[in-house]
Amino acid sequence: MIPIQRLTPSHRPIPPALRLVFGLAILVILGTLILMLPISASDQPLAWNEALFTATSALSVTGLSIITPVTALSPFGQIVLLTLIQIGGVGFMVVAVVILRLLGRKVSLVDRLTLSDSLGLLVPGAIVSLTRRVLVTVGIIEGLGALLLFLHWRQDARLSIEQAAFFAIFHAVSAFCNAGFDLFSGTPGFPDGIPRDNFSLIILGSLIFIGGLGIPVIADVLTYYRDHRLSLHTRLTLIVVSFLVISGMVGFFVAERRLDVGALRDEPVSRQLLITLFQSISSRTAGFAGIADFSDLTPPSKLLMITLMFIGCPPASMGGGITTGTFAILTISLWGFARGLPTPQFAGRSLATGTARRAAAVLTISLFVVLLSTWLILITHKEATLDVAVFEVVSAFATCGLTLNFTSELNLFGQIVIALVMFWGRLGALTIVIALAQPGRTQLVSYPEEQILIG
Repeated sequence: MIPIQRLTPSHRPIPPALRLVFGLAILVILGTLILMLPISASDQPLAWNEALFTATSALSVTGLSIITPVTALSPFGQIVLLTLIQIGGVGFMVVAVVILRLLGRKVSLVDRLTLSDSLGLLVPGAIVSLTRRVLVTVGIIEGLGALLLFLHWRQDARLSIEQAAFFAIFHAVSAFCNAGFDLFSGTPGFPDGIPRDNFSLIILGSLIFIGGLGIPVIADVLTYYRDHRLSLHTRLTLIVVSFLVISGMVGFFVAERRLDVGALRDEPVSRQLLITLFQSISSRTAGFAGIADFSDLTPPSKLLMITLMFIGCPPASMGGGITTGTFAILTISLWGFARGLPTPQFAGRSLATGTARRAAAVLTISLFVVLLSTWLILITHKEATLDVAVFEVVSAFATCGLTLNFTSELNLFGQIVIALVMFWGRLGALTIVIALAQPGRTQLVSYPEEQILIG
């Protein structure tokens, strides 16, 4: 008879959620150390806080920066930054599985479960083959985007062929991963950052939109020709994303075409529509600015942008925020409660038990993180106004990267606060809470119910 060995606390595998937290933290440390090397800098090596902030922003695919990458980083440093963005975008667990397979090692069950959590899969399935398909799909989309950008940007006299090629690759990856880092800011001839011609905005906006859909949705859409059906998650995601993009576009168009103060008052209507569409897509996660100077934005546009950033992108996507899934679940639950339904329902399906409670937990924790971080920024930065501080914190929380020119004014404490918020935003509220929470225990005692007044 084979004796059964019980797992002691020291032999128990690390939970998937905690492995994700540790994995991202280790990558941030490694990225910081590499960026601090003299070879990574164009002139003087980056200070530890500059390297830490940049590595965290890249791995969380945010785009907020206290340095100007094109002038502060050498070509090697820019490649390191690009690599960190790619790892942060596709997920470091995907990279870990690839490395294990290249080394000829088997992928453990815990690694498969962790990767499943990272990709947002409800059923793990053939996780290794799915990883290959994810990498191939990402490579094809980014490669096509880079090719189109190169063919367009090589005609610009301000860029050499080598610059056009590298900039095309860098910005295709940055756009698809919804990172928002750009190399045009600080480049001679581009005082306003990325090119904002129609073709560039269309390609970059398309990459941002596709990357912001999420791995499960992209996989579902690509296999539609075979299965002829879309999951409830995919259908709900496409509906919510379309609603947010269109409503954001209309909101920006109305707010910014005012003849007296609007930032788009001098643009023709066709350009206004394109810029507002691009900004609506980018505001939820990407961080690329379709408008040259954000200080020209009207207050309604700033409020709309904060709202879009806070909602963010679908789960398991390149973006952050509370996610469109949380927003949809809360809306469906509210509508179901108003109709007197016993359980929330959508498209002929009842939502799984506990889904609404998890969504409410995400919203509550996220509001707490945003409010606390904003308070810390305001109390440690006398020059910060409420709208600027909220905008900066929500941008970091949603891993968006848009700023009202305040990131460079952060002191050391503020940089640490924003870096922690970016770290939190990339992993998500539930991931970190589950990682830190105590294992579930059986409740032996049931207490009597009592009503508490709400509303």
